[in-house]
Amino acid sequence: MKTEKISIEGMSCNHCKEAVEGALNKVNGVTHAEVSLSDNSVTVSFDESNVSVATLKNEIEEQGYDVV
Repeated sequence: MKTEKISIEGMSCNHCKEAVEGALNKVNGVTHAEVSLSDNSVTVSFDESNVSVATLKNEIEEQGYDVV
């Protein structure tokens, strides 16, 4: 299991938080995703044999947010 903190631009409300967490939690291999609006990031716990950080970042961008 690996944990990665990813910085995101463009999130400002609970709807943003729910969109990112919901999308990431549906990815095969992700066990937990938690957004922090105060520091504009998401912390994701995942099995790196099933999913890559690049895939996680792509999923965030597909929700309309910028990964920094």
